[in-house]
Amino acid sequence: MNFPFYIAKRYVRSKSSQNAVNIINFITFLVIVIGSAALFIVLSAFSGLKTFSLSFSNLFDPDLKATAQTGKFFSLGPEEEQKLLEIAGVASYSKELEEQVYLTHRQKSCVAYIKGVDEAYRTATRVDSAIYWGNWAIEDQQAVAGLGIASLLGLTINDYQDPLKILAPKPGKGSLSQQGFGGKPYNEMPVVISGVYALEENLDKKYVFTELALAQVMLEKDNTQISGINFALERQADRTEVRNQITALLGDKVVLRNRRQLNNALYRMLNTENLATYLIFTLVLIIALFNVVGAIIMMILDKQQNSKTLYNLGATIRELRRIYFVQGILVTSFGGLIGLFLASILIWSQLSFGWLKITPSLAYPVEYKLMNLLVVLATIVVLGMIASKIASSRVTKKLLS
Repeated sequence: MNFPFYIAKRYVRSKSSQNAVNIINFITFLVIVIGSAALFIVLSAFSGLKTFSLSFSNLFDPDLKATAQTGKFFSLGPEEEQKLLEIAGVASYSKELEEQVYLTHRQKSCVAYIKGVDEAYRTATRVDSAIYWGNWAIEDQQAVAGLGIASLLGLTINDYQDPLKILAPKPGKGSLSQQGFGGKPYNEMPVVISGVYALEENLDKKYVFTELALAQVMLEKDNTQISGINFALERQADRTEVRNQITALLGDKVVLRNRRQLNNALYRMLNTENLATYLIFTLVLIIALFNVVGAIIMMILDKQQNSKTLYNLGATIRELRRIYFVQGILVTSFGGLIGLFLASILIWSQLSFGWLKITPSLAYPVEYKLMNLLVVLATIVVLGMIASKIASSRVTKKLLS
């Protein structure tokens, strides 16, 4: 057995003759356990919040989305549609037409977006699973509105007597006076709300879903003009190859974005917050691990006579330093493992029972990830090595003389 490791292991298990040293060692060990547990719990809670936040975009956004390279709209001909179906890896695709409109209902109004979609939209995305009231029905001048719009305008489902009115400006050039006396510079369309979706506050105030053909008529577009294509890819598909084939087919008139690129600001914000949280709690751990330096120095002074004996028996200064270095690593690693074990119990209990609530019906989201566990353990070990190296350097010939 390695000589420094053997002595360090005995020092970890044995108690000092001075009670003050034992108290300091216990407090140091407790700080390591609490610090590692706290870091793992915070990272797990933030991972849960990140997954919870991104779940809304996973429902609403497709695997790939094609939008116009310039302007708002582009054309997709029948031949191009047929070739899109022939691309290996594309499970389904959906066309959409989106434009800003004015909504009015019972003397209440707001500005939102109309999004005309085809029948394949529910397979390209999972937005229909976010229906809060009613059902997903957009045919026969029916529409699905967001919860924010419904609350603001006082909308109810299946209200045929007082439908929602959608107003969209007529495309074209010229002043409003050129529309003629009594002419309206906008197109108006009444729709009956068949369902209300609830995803996220900003999205709930943004969209009214209608049938694609209805939106094209209202916005005075032909049946080839759209604003986007939503692609659902097969699980085993090579996403890079599929993307290259779609780009080669549609050319420079579109730009392709995946789900992460569609929510680039959200991903960047969440990653920045995750990094900031980790650095803040790592700083707390660094401060806490100064106790390790103090505890090892106290142990060096307490075991000074033993060190002299080992030195006289032939142990080198380097070996003596290695004893206390290994001791510090053992204490921090063992404390970190116990902290991770206790934190794991708390996280699994939250996942199983949801004892901590955000709302009466929503448990605080947490996520148990192996990566977070490895990050915490690596942080504890690295900081423990640094602290042990600093403390063990106090072993010198002068101390032993």
